[in-house]
Order: sequence, then C-alpha cells, then structure tokens
Amino acid sequence: MDFIFDEEQTAVQEAVDGIFAGMVTPDRVHQVEATDERFDRELWAELARADLLGLPVPEAHGGGGLGMVEVALMLEAHGRSVAPLPLWATLVLGAMPIAEFGSVALAGSVLPGVAAGEVVLSAALADVAGDIAVGGRGDPSVTATDDTDGGGMVLSGSAFAVPFAHVADRVLVPAVVGRGGAGGAGIIVAAIDPRAPGVTVERAVTTNREVHPHLHLDGVVVGPDDLLAGGDPGQGRRILAWMLNRAWTGLCALQLGVVEAAVTQTAAYLNTREQFGRPLSTFQGTMLRTADAAIDTESIRVTLWQAAWRLDNGLDADRAVTVASWFASEAGQRAVFATQHLHGGMGADIGYPIHRYFLWGKQIELLLGSPSAQLARLGRQVVDGLRSGGTPSIGTPSIGAPATQAARA
Repeated sequence: MDFIFDEEQTAVQEAVDGIFAGMVTPDRVHQVEATDERFDRELWAELARADLLGLPVPEAHGGGGLGMVEVALMLEAHGRSVAPLPLWATLVLGAMPIAEFGSVALAGSVLPGVAAGEVVLSAALADVAGDIAVGGRGDPSVTATDDTDGGGMVLSGSAFAVPFAHVADRVLVPAVVGRGGAGGAGIIVAAIDPRAPGVTVERAVTTNREVHPHLHLDGVVVGPDDLLAGGDPGQGRRILAWMLNRAWTGLCALQLGVVEAAVTQTAAYLNTREQFGRPLSTFQGTMLRTADAAIDTESIRVTLWQAAWRLDNGLDADRAVTVASWFASEAGQRAVFATQHLHGGMGADIGYPIHRYFLWGKQIELLLGSPSAQLARLGRQVVDGLRSGGTPSIGTPSIGAPATQAARA
C-alpha cells in the first residue's frame, strides 16, 4: 500500500505538529500533571481554534468529516508530546461512535461542542476488552433493564478505568440486557452524564499519571435518544466491535508517537554523552540497541497505517488491527524500556523527560489488552477463519462482525 499522505492529511500533520511543538514542554507537562484535573485546557482550546478537534465530526455538526487516518496523525503527535489531554478519549472513544451510531438528538447536542473544544467525551471499554482478552464474548460488567416510564434504559453496575471520566460531559457505557439464551446476552451502548443522579465517580490514577476513574452506576436512567443505534440489543456487539477496532488503532498511533520521541531523544543523548573520551553512540552495544528500537518503531508505523487505512476504506480490518495492536504493545514497551535503559542513571530521574515516555509506553501496552492478550486474539481469529473454511477470516466472531463503513471518496 502507499504510505504517502495526501495534501489534506499533510496539512493536518503540519498543523498539529506545530501546535504541540510550540506549546508543550517538559516543564509545562509537569505543571499540568500536578493539578487535580491533569488536563491542559489551554492546549485543548488551541487545538479547537485550529479546527483540529472537529476532524472526525461530520460537516453538518461543524467538523471536517475526516476519518481514522487523520485522527491517527493527531494522536501520533500527541504521543510525541505526552501532553495531558483527553484526545483519544474524546475523538476516538466518544465522537466517532456517536457520529456513526448516535441519534440525531444526541449527535446534535454533543458533536458541535466537541469541535468547539467545549465537550469532553469518553467510553468505558476496559471491562469489555478484558473479557475478550481471556477468550470471552466481550460482555460488559454493567447491566441494563427497561425504563418503563421513559422508554429508555436503567443502568446499574461498575465501569472501571474510564479515561478522563472526571472531566467528561458524556461517557459511552456498554451494558448487558438479559443474560443467557441461544443467542447470548444482548448489549446496548448508552451515553451517560457522569454527574447524573446515581453515578459515583471514583478517582483512579494510571501508570502515566492520567486520571481514569471508576464509574459506579446505581439505577441511572438513560433516555431513548441517548442510546446508540436506538438501543437495539441485537446491534450492541457490532457497535462494540466497531468501537474497539478504532480504540485499539488510536492507541497504536499514540504508541507510535511515544516511541518515535523516545528514540529521537535517546539518539541525541547518546551523541552528546561521553564515556572513556568517546560519545556513547560510538559503542557497538548502544548502536545495536538503538537500532533495534528504531526497527520496532517502524514495525508499529507500518502496521498502524495498514489498520487505519483499512478502517477508513470499509475493508475487513479486524486482523490488521490485532496485528497493529500486538506490535504497539510488544515492540512499543520493548523500545521505551531500551530508551530509558540507554540513559543510564538519568533514565531513573523523574525530573528528566525520558522517564515519562517509559510510563506512557507501559500504560499503552496494557490499556485494552496486553501483548499476550492481543496475540491470543489473533490466534483465535486465524483459527475461527480456518474452521469456517477457506482462508483465515479477519473477523472477530467473539464480539460480532464490525459495521462496514462506506469507503471515503
């Protein structure tokens, strides 16, 4: 495939690179990390002024109507900066599913605010991904029952590790509707307000210092307009598959940026740091290890863009996403470990920037699935494809076939 970006994509890349390079410094990141929100709102507002937060938002709601490739370019730049922002959570976990499956009322009330930088979104996918990791069907931990009064649903249960839920205006929460039966449990996906009656937000801090709270729901009422695909339980697994494929691909883009920056900073450090009267970069051991990290970076890059391109063009992408996720998890954590190790004692100094890339790399490695879980998922996809006859399928039978997105012109 052709990895050359078109003019529009190049413009997105240049714009977001310029903003992150101009506003993000290690000192600024440290200052934002010291706040309760851990959210750089000034940087967020600048991205909105540049019309970048609206990239995946349909034009009818004030956005650019673009796809996964363009969003991945933003996330790659975000990863290079390791700035505290709910970019992945808002654009990939929230805005894209609402644009695809949300009601007219939900999309109209939320998406213009996303493009303007006024609305933060997220989704509770950790439990679903965790169930898939152990070979399950991807059942959520939250349950839903019919709201006989309002025609919507009533949600109860706990959704764990929801990115930036403490600042989110809406969170997409999958919920099981009934259990058992020949077809298994049905699933709905509801957009809830974290400040609604019955919602308790329990603060939780991640490895990379982001806040990913747990949401405890006790009889939370959700209206029919706030249910994706009209609240049809038969569509829930298809919606979750669609969401997870983009969530995993977005994480791959973040990891690419993290590893790129870590390798670049390490090369600069090795060229200036001397030992025995010679730059560290001239020693064979450091050269080989840095080269391995650079190769890992390129592995993440090519598999990421393959997955993103297939998603945007309506092609079967499940296996491409799994391959990209495995490289981002396995090769990504190996690369950030190497870059921190190559800094010697400086790598262990939390006042020096390189440690932050190690923390981000480890967080992304385990978020929504470890390397072993991704590899096991790939194995199941191949085996299921062989059992169905012919060439290995790239579908995800455990959570249903993903929605086919029309190819963009």
